Parts: sequence; C-alpha cells; structure tokens
Amino acid sequence: MANIKSQMKRNRQNSKRNERNRAVRSELKTRTKAALTAAESGDAVSAADALRVAQKRIDTAVSQGVLHKNTAARRKARLVRRVNELTG
Repeated sequence: MANIKSQMKRNRQNSKRNERNRAVRSELKTRTKAALTAAESGDAVSAADALRVAQKRIDTAVSQGVLHKNTAARRKARLVRRVNELTG
C-alpha cells in the first residue's frame, strides 16, 4: 500500500478508470456479438441496425480514450466484412 498522498490519489484514479474502461470494453463485445448474431439469423434490417450501434460504440470508445483510432478502424472493418459475408 502506498504511503505517499499523491500515489494514494493516483491509485484511486486508476481503479475508477479501470472500472470504466472495463465496462466500455464489455459493451463493445456485447454490441459486436449482437451484430454478428443478427447477421447470422439472416435478417438484414436488424443486422444493419446492430452494426450501426456497434460502430457507434466503437467510435465512442475511441473518443473516451479506451481504444486507439487505428484499432477501432480495424475492428469496424472486420465487423463490416463479417456481417456482409453472413447476410449475403
């Protein structure tokens, strides 16, 4: 345990940010999976909606500093490619 006041504060900040980042990453996985399952079901309309929401969440994660912009671009490209393959 830290004895220095600034380090104690830094530990509190890190734990808060870790919790927030974990929640954002978890939602990204959930939205991505929802888009893929919607595409697998064959419903093009729900797949398009789920894809749009997933892309929006990825962009939000970038603006919050959870993901790097190139990582987000790669994930979105792969997701769009997979959804297009599944929906036909």
